[in-house]
Amino acid sequence: MTISDGVNDDTETTENSTLSLDGDDIYVCQDGPHDAPVLLLIHGSASSTRSWDTLVPMLTQSHRVIRIDLLGHGRSAKPADRSYATSEQGRRVGAALDRLGVEHAIVVGHSSGGAVATALAEQRPDLVNALALINTGPSLYAFIASESAAIGPSQWPPTDKQLRQFASTGFSRAGYQIPQELLNEVRAMTYHTLTATMQGIREYLEQQALPDRLTPLGKPLLVIFGEDDRRWRSSSAADYRAVPGARVELLPGLGHSPMLEDPPRTAALLLAFTTRAS
Repeated sequence: MTISDGVNDDTETTENSTLSLDGDDIYVCQDGPHDAPVLLLIHGSASSTRSWDTLVPMLTQSHRVIRIDLLGHGRSAKPADRSYATSEQGRRVGAALDRLGVEHAIVVGHSSGGAVATALAEQRPDLVNALALINTGPSLYAFIASESAAIGPSQWPPTDKQLRQFASTGFSRAGYQIPQELLNEVRAMTYHTLTATMQGIREYLEQQALPDRLTPLGKPLLVIFGEDDRRWRSSSAADYRAVPGARVELLPGLGHSPMLEDPPRTAALLLAFTTRAS
């Protein structure tokens, strides 16, 4: 593991590091006390660890917060000859946690990151204590097709205007100012890693709906859904009630990215859940 930068004191540590997994660099960011319970945050497609930046400070009083850039995203490697299947992304996350010495974690996934979290829990039930899914569609029927023009390979890398149009459905209101660093992270992807990741999610959901995958695992489950989501029908959150003991929270006035649109409300739900699940 290569530490790229860090700040340490007696109680809290911030570390940005790179792990070499299967010959590829995987970027990891850790915040909070190392001896606190682990809370793992997994971003969605065409996103990165930066999507959690405003939420993390609200979680580190009680948790060691770990964020990972999935292969093909953010500051991780973007090889053209690797699998971007959801199950493979879940396997890599598990391997990264092993390298970090993590034995147990509560796992939070946003959007397609919730599918990766589910894959991790399927593969490593010993590692995952509980799951929280934020605006993660339970199956493909819940997906809302975008009316914006698709970005083709000849238009890659896209312009800021194209990126803002592409990303606009990730928020509840058209006037939301999307952070420039998030747009830059999308542009840093390759067209292959973007489309291969999305194909991997489609195939994973086609094989089996998430509630059906989660039910036999018997893990505590929190589902958070912005009611004004423009990518996944918020009414589909009710499907998760089929999972015994699942808690479903709908957030009025918020869209696909509650952790960016209203970090305090999102953090409050997560902290209440982690207290019960610990």
